[in-house]
Amino acid sequence: MNPERRPLRIGNFSGFYGDRFDAMREMLTGGPLDVLTGDYLAELTLLILGRHRLKDARLGYAKTFLRQLEECLALAHERGVRIVANAGGLNPAGLADAIQELAGRVGVPARVAYVEGDSLPLPPGALTANAYLGGAGITACLAAGADVVVTGRVTDAALVTGPAVWWHGWGPEEYDRLAGAVVAGHVLECGTQATGGNYSFFGDHDIRRPGFPLAEIHADGSSVVTKHPGTGGVVDIGTVTAQLLYETGAARYAGPDVTARLDTVRLATDGTDRVLISGVRGEAPPPTLKVGRTRVGGWRNEVVFVLTGLDIEAKAALVREQVEDAFGRAKSQPNHVSWELSRTDRQDADTQETASALLRLVVRDSDPDAVGRTVTGAAIELALGSYPGFHVTAPPAKGTPYGVFEAASIDIGDVAHTAVLPDGTREVIPPAPHTRPLAPVPEPPLPAPPPPGPTRRVPLGLLAGARSGDKGGDANIGVWVRTDDAWAWLAHTLTVDLLKQLLPECAELDVERHVLPHLRALNFTVHGLLGEGVASQARFDPQAKALGEWLRARHLDIPEALL
Repeated sequence: MNPERRPLRIGNFSGFYGDRFDAMREMLTGGPLDVLTGDYLAELTLLILGRHRLKDARLGYAKTFLRQLEECLALAHERGVRIVANAGGLNPAGLADAIQELAGRVGVPARVAYVEGDSLPLPPGALTANAYLGGAGITACLAAGADVVVTGRVTDAALVTGPAVWWHGWGPEEYDRLAGAVVAGHVLECGTQATGGNYSFFGDHDIRRPGFPLAEIHADGSSVVTKHPGTGGVVDIGTVTAQLLYETGAARYAGPDVTARLDTVRLATDGTDRVLISGVRGEAPPPTLKVGRTRVGGWRNEVVFVLTGLDIEAKAALVREQVEDAFGRAKSQPNHVSWELSRTDRQDADTQETASALLRLVVRDSDPDAVGRTVTGAAIELALGSYPGFHVTAPPAKGTPYGVFEAASIDIGDVAHTAVLPDGTREVIPPAPHTRPLAPVPEPPLPAPPPPGPTRRVPLGLLAGARSGDKGGDANIGVWVRTDDAWAWLAHTLTVDLLKQLLPECAELDVERHVLPHLRALNFTVHGLLGEGVASQARFDPQAKALGEWLRARHLDIPEALL
């Protein structure tokens, strides 16, 4: 713990497995830091690592992290920066051993520790099963002097709460402070999404190469989100709001360390590229931990037919009828068949590509032959006997396996959360001393509705920003505005019924609306939109990354006074 209780300067260098490779060096050389974190484990990543481990039991961790350390471990040691990452994936012990070997090879006296206990017994058919642990194991590793801490599946925010508790010495029931660290961690976890990446109002800023974010976390749990001087992108209330809404749901944001109340978060400008987060309230965590399980769901194949020029609808109907007729005559037929016609064509186009539409066929089945030989045969045999101009974007190929992510829960006492310290000592981490079952938060009072006046039918995105994402088979859409007058209009206008009208794909699904007045934001959860999750690729945009941008592009009547 830092006896002076100055703010902890903690940065992020990775938001997913595959993020910018040189970000670790950029963050270490760009300015002072105490801790540098990296997040590698999206829901899809564990499925990928599980398949790697099937080929080689020594794997199961993010190999990119090792290569980054090979370049930067000496630099981190020289600058006194601790590194914390969940790159251990399914094999944190294996990664810790590899880092120790690397440290010896490059001559850096690094003390390495790791956190385990998230791995659970595999149910029948499962490839991976992992509980989402909190930050206490990371705290123990840092308190024991670790220079590098690697974990398996912890919550994304735990990469920040663990170091913050170590630095400031908070107790397990200082819920407001812990909740403040969780909010800061959620802002940092996705890297450059907090500094202008994937931002609705990107045209207002230069985001060609946004810098990675960092936070100054104070002893009271408040924080300032910023970035190193001279790096690209921007940190402002809009970019922080967007990231706060990303892949969240109700006002109670639950985790193993604390339940953070997102409806209490307050943001304020604290200078150029500096946003103060304050006022965050916390509650005891729930009595259960989230569990993520992955399995191979079956086999999948896809063919995209290109339809050019006139009679697009008739051409699509012809090839669809031909393919389905071929399926009916095949020995094995795909169990699930979907078609989607994307009218990307234009009238009187001056290039062939802009004169063309795309007809996408996706098939799924538990039998690889039903999506392989059956599909390739049907598509290839039509080459000379279908619509005029017949061709496809790529030759039909064999089917590929697809994955399924399933969320479940487990009692907090049913995991063996363990910190393996640099000297090999194993420290068992006890569960939270008190818990509180989750319950809905009553909708807060809405502002007075705006007075009537003239309106103009324009895209919602002229007024509102949005960010969307996935959680298993569900999608979330966060929508926010930048003024109080716009908030009064949005809060009364964008109801669940209107959202379903604007996004017809959501019309038959269960949709929840959550009101976050301090952020001038609404957060919608659309249950079941993504089928069995991103790995199943059940939808054109399987992670719902652009769902919010679709919503922003829809037209509705907006008061002229707000435009």
